[in-house]
Amino acid sequence: MSIADGMTAATQWLETPPGRYVLAREQVYFDNAVADIFGYHALQLGMEELDLLRGSRIPLRVHVGRGAKAGLRADFRDLPIESNSVDLMVLPHTLEFSDHPHQIVREVARALRPEGQVVIAGFNPVSLWGLRRGFGRRDEYPWQGRFIHLARVKDWFALLGLEIVAGSMACYAPPCADQKWLDRFAFMEKAGDRWWPIAGGVFFLQAIKRVRGIRLIMPKWNDSVVPNKNLAPMPERVSDKEGMAARTRVQ
Repeated sequence: MSIADGMTAATQWLETPPGRYVLAREQVYFDNAVADIFGYHALQLGMEELDLLRGSRIPLRVHVGRGAKAGLRADFRDLPIESNSVDLMVLPHTLEFSDHPHQIVREVARALRPEGQVVIAGFNPVSLWGLRRGFGRRDEYPWQGRFIHLARVKDWFALLGLEIVAGSMACYAPPCADQKWLDRFAFMEKAGDRWWPIAGGVFFLQAIKRVRGIRLIMPKWNDSVVPNKNLAPMPERVSDKEGMAARTRVQ
């Protein structure tokens, strides 16, 4: 399934009770995460119908995608963006619906400037949501996506110089299609971070692009290690009278 098809299905799914349940928690996280990130350029890759950059104070905010509402229509695997130029990038469930998620992460790392940040959201396969995907139908959003393990995403980030600085889990309630059942399982949301912190239906990661600088180390010269050449002293000039007296003593 293409990314464009996935995003269209996502828009429809977000209008359902479980979709609204997920969106409410993700919007809160993204609003808080981007509020204190400064710079000049911010990109949102995917779900261009949503404004997950609304809490950002960065002046230029662009939604990238293939839909009609995208400010920049492009393939996430080959962004028409100059390297080391973007201050912030957000990826809401972008990796699960790509055939080459690692390439997208590589493009993100390339486009980010040094100390630029990326915030992603993904469905967690080690959760009730992942269990539902494993035993249910996979022809509907989001179950047809390929849920990626959090550990794998962390490995990709580490390999590309993206240092993780924050993360969280959300959506501990099961993916019920009926709102009344989501309300009944609301207690799981409150207790999730304490009792099963790695089993949230959605995970968030925030990372900073680190660039290791090259520092030229010069040798520290020390006068004590300079070899002593033991040069002979320059002879002093003597007067004629002193020279005659010295010759007389020798004779």
